[in-house]
Amino acid sequence: MKVAFLDRDGVINKEVNYLHRIADFEYTNKCVLALKKLVSLNYKIIVITNQAGIARGYYTESQYQELTDWYVNDLKEKGVDILDVFHCPHHPEGVRPELSIKCSCRKPSTGLIKKALEKYSIDLTTSIMVGDKISDMKAGANAGVNRCVLVKSGHRIENKIIQYSIYDDLHSFVQIGL
Repeated sequence: MKVAFLDRDGVINKEVNYLHRIADFEYTNKCVLALKKLVSLNYKIIVITNQAGIARGYYTESQYQELTDWYVNDLKEKGVDILDVFHCPHHPEGVRPELSIKCSCRKPSTGLIKKALEKYSIDLTTSIMVGDKISDMKAGANAGVNRCVLVKSGHRIENKIIQYSIYDDLHSFVQIGL
């Protein structure tokens, strides 16, 4: 199957530092339309997201899961099925000792994509990775994802990065770049 691996923050929802409250969740520009287009093109959608706020003590695993369940259900009601969501709760500078580690799942490492590959029969040659940071691009490229695309979310993107296509948002990419 072909998969659209999507980062969450800055791709699906507007960038909010350490987002964990439903009240603060807002989809990016025409995100739902873009997701519907991906589904219509037979992409399965898998969200892969770093969630350092858990290790840093800003929110709990259950608060993260509550928000995840909410947006996955909201998208389902809007006609978009999310196949799965994989997250990394670790950060080397966290305050929760059990999560304050250098792990293999935190992007730019490939662990989240590897977990998806263990669970599903994914064809990386037809799959895409969309993120808003270079760490997303490195994770996708190092895992063998065919095409990695950056979207603008407010994070600084170096001008010298020419190997990645850059779009204003997920909708722009799906409309003109896919």
